[in-house]
This record gives sequence, structure tokens and C-alpha cells, in this order.
Amino acid sequence: MISTSDFRTGLTILLEGEVYTIVDFQHVKPGKGAAFVRSKLKNVKTGAVTEKTFRAGEKVERAVMDKREMQYLYSAGDDYFFMDNETYEQLTISRGQLGNDVKYLKENMTIGVLLFEEKIFGIELPYSVELTVAQTEPGIKGDTASGGSKPATMETGLVVQVPFFINVGDVLRIDTRSGEYIERV
Repeated sequence: MISTSDFRTGLTILLEGEVYTIVDFQHVKPGKGAAFVRSKLKNVKTGAVTEKTFRAGEKVERAVMDKREMQYLYSAGDDYFFMDNETYEQLTISRGQLGNDVKYLKENMTIGVLLFEEKIFGIELPYSVELTVAQTEPGIKGDTASGGSKPATMETGLVVQVPFFINVGDVLRIDTRSGEYIERV
């Protein structure tokens, strides 16, 4: 059990039988009355963000997430296959559990798989991935690196806004947190 005074962004807690990650929190001390903690919690399973207010010093149960390093092997239909880097055990994760993260997965990529009580709750991607441009409008002579952008479809199906000088076959570094173009590799 942890106190609300121990809240930190990214901490996982168990609340009403569900696992939540603390997205944001604020300690509030009004002029009258008792202090409280206003928080934004993200449901790890569904991804829904809710707001909850706790009394100052209230105790909640901490959910200890286990993170295992795994290698993405391949996909078949809506199933994605991963291999544990330590035990070489293979694990199947459905597309529904992965959500939009599937658009950043490349074969043989090492990622963190998040587990709670041996149940898979999702994956933790690296901060950036390198993907090849599969389709985009051709660059026109005179287009510069600054000003304007165009959509580009990556090899995984992800659509990213890129500068005009990017062409099919270019390898780009993409931020997995925001889905934005970082640089050409």
C-alpha cells in the first residue's frame, strides 16, 4: 500500500480491481477544509483516462508491473508472436491488446512486454524506431527542408507527416510517443 503523497507520474496502482497508470496528479490545499489529490489515471487494459480525487494521505494498492524484454517475431492474422529473450518461450499477443503500437513493430525488434499477475497488459516501445517509406508523393525540385509537409505511408502502415524532400525508400526515425517524424537516417 502506498499513500497519495507517494504518487508519481508513471506509477501503476490497483483501484477497484483494475490497473491504472498515473498520468498526472496535483496536490491541492484549499484555504478551508482538508487537502486532497486530484489525479488523472489511465486504465492499462482499455487505455481510457479518468479523473479521480483522493483524500490526502489515503492509501491505495500499488500494482507492480513486470517488464520482460522480448523480441517481436512475426504476425499471423490478428495475432502477434513474441519470444522471451531469457527463456526463449514464445508468447502470443492479440491486436486488441497492442492497440496502435502495432504500427511501430518490425520483425526482430526488441521491446518490453508489460505483465501484471502473469497477464499481458501491453508493450513498451523504444522512444524511436526506424521505418522505411513505402509510399509518398514524389519530391519536386526546389522543395526545401523547411516549410510544408506531406503524408508518407511507412512499411508498417503508419502514416506520418514528413517534409517535401522525403522519397519512397528513405529510412526515417519516428517518435513512438507522438508518431511524428524526427529525421532521415
